[in-house]
Amino acid sequence: MQKRILRRDVPAGDKLCDDPLLDRLYRSRHIKNANQLDRTLNAMHHPNLMSGMDVAVEHLLEAYQKQQNIVIVGDFDADGATSTALAVLALRQLGFANVAYLVPNRFEQGYGLSVAVAQEALALGVDLLMTVDNGVSSHEGVAFLKAQGVKVIVTDHHLPPETLPNADAIVNPNLAHCGFPSKHLAGVGVTFYLMLALRAKFRELGLFDAKNQPNFTELLDLVALGTVSDVVPLDQNNRILVYQGIARIRAERCRCGIRALAEVAKRDVTRFVAADLGFSIGPRLNAAGRLDNMSVGVELLLAENMETARALALELDGLNQARKEIEQGMKLEALTICQNLFANATALETEIPYAIVLYQADWHQGVLGILASRIKDQFHRPVIAFAQDQAGILKGSARSIPGLHIRDVLERVYSQHPDLILKFGGHAMAAGLSIQENRFDDFRQIFNQTVSELLAEDQLQGTIWTDGELHANLLNLATAETLRQGGPWGQAFPEPLFDGEFKILQQRLVGEKHLKMMVEPKLGGPLLDAIAFNVDTRYYPDLSVKTARFVYKLDINEFRGNRDVQLLVDYIEPLES
Repeated sequence: MQKRILRRDVPAGDKLCDDPLLDRLYRSRHIKNANQLDRTLNAMHHPNLMSGMDVAVEHLLEAYQKQQNIVIVGDFDADGATSTALAVLALRQLGFANVAYLVPNRFEQGYGLSVAVAQEALALGVDLLMTVDNGVSSHEGVAFLKAQGVKVIVTDHHLPPETLPNADAIVNPNLAHCGFPSKHLAGVGVTFYLMLALRAKFRELGLFDAKNQPNFTELLDLVALGTVSDVVPLDQNNRILVYQGIARIRAERCRCGIRALAEVAKRDVTRFVAADLGFSIGPRLNAAGRLDNMSVGVELLLAENMETARALALELDGLNQARKEIEQGMKLEALTICQNLFANATALETEIPYAIVLYQADWHQGVLGILASRIKDQFHRPVIAFAQDQAGILKGSARSIPGLHIRDVLERVYSQHPDLILKFGGHAMAAGLSIQENRFDDFRQIFNQTVSELLAEDQLQGTIWTDGELHANLLNLATAETLRQGGPWGQAFPEPLFDGEFKILQQRLVGEKHLKMMVEPKLGGPLLDAIAFNVDTRYYPDLSVKTARFVYKLDINEFRGNRDVQLLVDYIEPLES
């Protein structure tokens, strides 16, 4: 699908840094003053600013004094795994003797602190249960535990429902009454803040002093991994956490599990950037929760030696390869369904519905979200992919496009047709839901109609926002290194993306789906290697195309000790044949 290429505005203002390119990039990302670029730990918001923190600390202190049994309940994604591992490690470093953890099985127990998970915790002899990266909607699980005399602390970052569960303490920056300045902490960030507050309490009581207290900066690699993997906006507070965590990884002062995952991903930890966490390490960790049980991922992050970590990393890498194969098969099936759904689409694709709803009974539930995301990217439409959950019930995963809050759409459908959706939840860009199988066609029709009422037609064309053109004299290794050091880049603080016109001197397809090119700027400049991953082979390689407009990132290709600048091409718009 052809996309619009638009350039970000660069507001006028005071100089933010000495490098002219970085200065322009920062201002286009709404940085107002140089203080917002401070990435030191001293610039972090204080834990005491988060509501519920003092109450949660008091309950944990009591559990410590009574040497009670604590059970951590996490989530089955990378944020949940890092949150779980961080909580276990920090509590043990503080002297808690009895700390166990549980991660719900995606396929058997579902998300969060369900009654089934609560019963499992009871079997472990739990006195105090603490959720990480979940729990703010777990009314039944919390109520069940409270009835059994178990104390419950909820730590979460998801948007809360109107009515909160009856927990003993809830720590969540997104609670309506919470004044914490950063609303974008990942679950692992919230957990980290609670552990900092608990350590401060121990210090106040004389259990530690500043010299012999546990060094929680050692946990920042986990915070960085969970934060990037969960694709939360990188406001200044999150950029500090990610920057500091990546600094530890680059210094090889990180968990054995992260080093082992980097080995199987063939990544050099000493040159890590945020994208390595998001696209190489996070997916391998997530594979455990998608196909198996995230406990494998948590054990990897808790591993104290490389031998154990490497064995678990290889297991996760195998799961990730299986996930890729399942995903590829599902995508081919989904594209076939799409072709049948809008076989009469015109060249302008005006016949494609406003929303795409797909279903195949044997699709793997753990890969539905990735599938929906891939189809969303292909057609620039909100997508829901369903698979069979149990007899007569379908479980779906939804992904949206900018300008459409997908959870609000489901809320609207539910309010107007309460018999159509059994349950749902989620955020602006991603959601999950369950429907009755015999209502699938009704749901698809009503969902599409609802989306068509909320989206304007021009929102259905994908838009790529770039940072403009790079002058030929900046297409070099020094600029690429400057851009690397200028991050961390990520969600809501996007990695620099440029556009420009290039002559294509050579091109060939490698690995069946990647386009390797030799190019030069159309108006003259250095010869450059360029690569476009996962190209649409219906169009490339097309040796008749001699010039094209590229949207690209400036990257460093490291091979056999050599470092060369290259263009990572995200989008190609042919200019002539």
